[in-house]
Amino acid sequence: MNRKQHSGVGLIGIPFDANSSHRRGAAAAPAAIRRDMHSPAGNAWSERGVYLGDASSFSPTPTRQRHRHLDDAPFIDHGDVVVPQRPAVREPIDEIEHCVERALQVTPRILALGGDHAVTYPVVRAVAKRWGAISVLHFDAHPDMYPDYEGNRYSHASPFARILEEGLVGRLVQIGIRSSSPEQAEVARRHRVEVYAAYELERVPRLEFGTPLYVSIDVDALDPAYAPGVSHPEPGGLSVRQVLDTLFAVRAPAFVGGDVVELNPLLDGTGRSTLVAAKLARELLARLITDAA
Repeated sequence: MNRKQHSGVGLIGIPFDANSSHRRGAAAAPAAIRRDMHSPAGNAWSERGVYLGDASSFSPTPTRQRHRHLDDAPFIDHGDVVVPQRPAVREPIDEIEHCVERALQVTPRILALGGDHAVTYPVVRAVAKRWGAISVLHFDAHPDMYPDYEGNRYSHASPFARILEEGLVGRLVQIGIRSSSPEQAEVARRHRVEVYAAYELERVPRLEFGTPLYVSIDVDALDPAYAPGVSHPEPGGLSVRQVLDTLFAVRAPAFVGGDVVELNPLLDGTGRSTLVAAKLARELLARLITDAA
């Protein structure tokens, strides 16, 4: 495959974890993922032949809304958003949405690096404004559909409750779920969410979506054997290969956005989880680039 200049695809970091429960640390993930994405130890090409840029020319610490790209790199790095680390309030949610909206004016397709899963709500709001009706494919150990969690409507355990109640997506498919609750199951039933538990992956069909697609990957969808560096590890999860093969097989009119969230570098002593998160980010970014070509 030939190298090509950026085609409207962007990367943006959201180092925000104030809405995490139990353990924080996901705010450190964007810098850690970028480091491994662009490590000279890696390869400039995705598994399926998409050029992702010369690692030696990327800065590991991009700044807020500073566009960085190579002449022959197929995407722009918008840097990291800067938002107050304040839990349970609307201000950081609105600021994340505003920053992503600005990035989408430059690159209509966007990959966000979280941060905790709370960031998905404002990112999806911005993407839905840009693209209209969208679908979401969500890999996770948890449904993240609590109407509120410990009194926090913006908790990382609640983004899909906000997304569904605002009608931001027409179809939500969740894969890898293995730690739910009756309260969240009721939300799924009410909104006709398609849920595939980790123990029933053989039931997952070849997924085809009728509207532009957003893909949200919570790193704890993976079994802790592959990615122990998360705040809420849940045994019995997916393999890296299962996630990638599902991602490669999906069909949609357009891939317009996504995120990789909930990596906690503070709990990743060996660096294995960060390497996995970077792999997922690279392949998802490659899928966006392929679709934009």
